[in-house]
Amino acid sequence: MEHLATATSIAGELLARTSSTARVQEMVQLSLTPAFLLAAIGAFLNVMNQRLTWIVERIRTIEKRQEAELHDDETKELPALRERRGFAHASLNLCTAAALVICLVVGLTFISAFVRPPLGSFVALCWITAMALVFAGLLSFLLETRLATRSIKATRRRSRKLAQQDVEPNGEPEN
Repeated sequence: MEHLATATSIAGELLARTSSTARVQEMVQLSLTPAFLLAAIGAFLNVMNQRLTWIVERIRTIEKRQEAELHDDETKELPALRERRGFAHASLNLCTAAALVICLVVGLTFISAFVRPPLGSFVALCWITAMALVFAGLLSFLLETRLATRSIKATRRRSRKLAQQDVEPNGEPEN
């Protein structure tokens, strides 16, 4: 019976604290900045997912050509593509983790206004963690795009070399 009375008084106290519309509005306003960051991370995740899908499909295509013993210059791209896949996957994972931590920040920010133990230090630690995860995710994205750019340059060099081989010694293209 004593536990029921304690639970009832805690529920009543929590209800009394949350009944203030102004206080709830203030908590919603404080939650807006993390919510906008969540929207930005969502857009970024969409871009990274598309890049990762392209890379994975490219790797599958080249590996199928290898299995069919159709070895060509494309197989030389596999190590770079696999490295890009790793960076893209890491970027997706890090930014997803950041989004989850930001959700925790929003929830804790809201809850902290209505409970007695101060949660400000924990909320700040979560925010710092989220920013570190976003930073690491963006750094991984930078490394992936840097590799992609490097791969494009290598492809262009290879294309130039192949074009020069297609021209006969007398300067006319082969038919």
